[in-house]
Formats: sequence, C-alpha cells, structure tokens
Amino acid sequence: MPAALPEVRATYAIGLRTRFRRITTREGVLVRGDAGWGEVSPFWDYDDAESASWLRAGLEAAEHGWPEPVRDRIPVNVTVPAVGPDDAHATVTRSGGCTTAKVKVAEPGQSLADEQARLEAVRDALGPHGAVRIDANAAWDLETALDRLAHLDRAAGGLEYAEQPCADVADLAALRRRTGVPIAADESVRRADDPLAVRRAEAADVVVLKVQPLGGVRACLRLAADIGLPVVVSSALETSVGIAAGVALAAALPELPHACGLATVDLLTRDAVPEPLLPRDGALPVRRPEPTDADLTAVAAGDDVAERWSRRLAGMGAHLAATR
Repeated sequence: MPAALPEVRATYAIGLRTRFRRITTREGVLVRGDAGWGEVSPFWDYDDAESASWLRAGLEAAEHGWPEPVRDRIPVNVTVPAVGPDDAHATVTRSGGCTTAKVKVAEPGQSLADEQARLEAVRDALGPHGAVRIDANAAWDLETALDRLAHLDRAAGGLEYAEQPCADVADLAALRRRTGVPIAADESVRRADDPLAVRRAEAADVVVLKVQPLGGVRACLRLAADIGLPVVVSSALETSVGIAAGVALAAALPELPHACGLATVDLLTRDAVPEPLLPRDGALPVRRPEPTDADLTAVAAGDDVAERWSRRLAGMGAHLAATR
C-alpha cells in the first residue's frame, strides 16, 4: 500500500432504500488526511486495477483537496430507480425541488410497458417544463435501442438525452445518427481504455463524468477539456463525503449547462455526516460536510466486512504504487 495512504477512519455499510445497481447495501471506506475527508468505495465487481482510480480520488480528496470553485450551487437531477409508477411519482415530488429527473430503464425482468408507466409518472410529477433523461447502463443493442427510444421518448413527453443506451462506441455513433434523442456517454468514457474514442466517433452529445472511477477531480477536469463536450457530473452512489468530490468537480468546470446527477444521498437509508448533501430548490450547495464520531459509529460495518475492505485497499494500493 502506498505510504501516502491517509488514515482509514471508518469502513461503512449502509442499506439502500431501493435495490439499485442490483445491490441493497452500499459499502466503502472513509479516509482522512491533511486536506480533509475522502471516500474510497468501488463496487465489488471491479478488480484492483479498475478500483485503483477510486483510491487515487480518495487520496486527492484527503491529501490535496480540490481546485477553487467558480460557482456556489450545483443544479441536480432526482434519480428514479426502476420502481413502479406510484413510487416514481413520489420520488420526484419529494426531491427537494429538482426539475430534472434521471430515470433508470432496462432493468432485467421489466417490460417496455413498465418503463413507459414509470416515465409517464415522472413527467406528471415534473410537469410539462421539467427535463427527463433515461439511463440504460449499456443494456441494449443498436436495434433494441432504436425501438425503445422511440417509445420512451413519447412516454416522457420528450427526452433530454439517453445515457449509455448501448455498450459499443460504434453503436452509440450509429444510434446518434438515427435518432432525434441526444446521446450521453458514461461507461464508454469511465470504463474505456480510450475515453476520447467517443469524441472521435461523434458518438455522444454529452459526457457523464464520475470522480472516483476517473481518478479524482483534477483528472476529470483534464478529461473534460480533452473531450470538449458538455459535461454532466454524476455520483457513484456515495455518502456525502464522496458526493462532495463530485460537487467540487461540478463547481470547478468552466461551464455547466446541464443538471448533475449528484442528488443520490437520499437513496441511502442514512448518511455518514450530520448534514447530508441534499437538494434544496433543485440544487446542492458547494460545501464539504464532515462526519462526526457518532455518524461513523452509526454506519460502521461489521468486523468481517472491515477486514475484507482492508485486504481490498492493500490490493488497490499495490496496483496504484506499481503504475506510478
């Protein structure tokens, strides 16, 4: 493990209000260094090599801090999981004034009719002037995406964009040429060997950047400048400690034309800080909340989970040290 690794203050395990990304409990590590608190919380399906970027982001937060902001509030979307229409409607109405909604689609076991009902409920809750975007998490092939987007665009009363409808960059480019729905790239940037391929292929109108998977706020700023497309900053389902890094990125971008996907703390059953980063009037403040000892105790994982994360951190740290 790198000698610069900051102090591990807590390993957390927090339940989710709704099954999300096929998990029901969110786990991670909270660390502290000279610059403050950081979070390291890669999902368990990521190996040490991919998880090392998450550790790099945590190190940046704890040891170096972030660039100065150019704005003091970040417009955000409400995230609507793959729930029924009544729950979808309620999620939007209790969202803290969000006027943009990101709706999960392509959930295994659900039908097109399920997705249409969810989008219709979201549109009803937002009203005619709200923005609706969908996220398919790369689940569709090209022809399925073409068919689904036509139906879902109508159900939503117009989509702001579709996030990662297909996995392949070439399919994204073909889809973008054949549909009127704008395309956003997420996995094709953050999990790609060549994140600039999206721009060269003219495969997206928007890119979604997540701080932990991409190695920190400064790494994201460099990537945004290289890609040269509008950016939406999104969360990786973190506590407010991790969300603060996304807020710092959104606050430092030269332009921020779209609402960001950072209002996800409410998907957790509790947070690791006393004053969570939750939206008010559709925006998050640019601030950095800090855990208390009581919060850390309340979210602490069991000894077996903590030991598992200790071994995982060692693996991430060894990989990070080897690639420096």
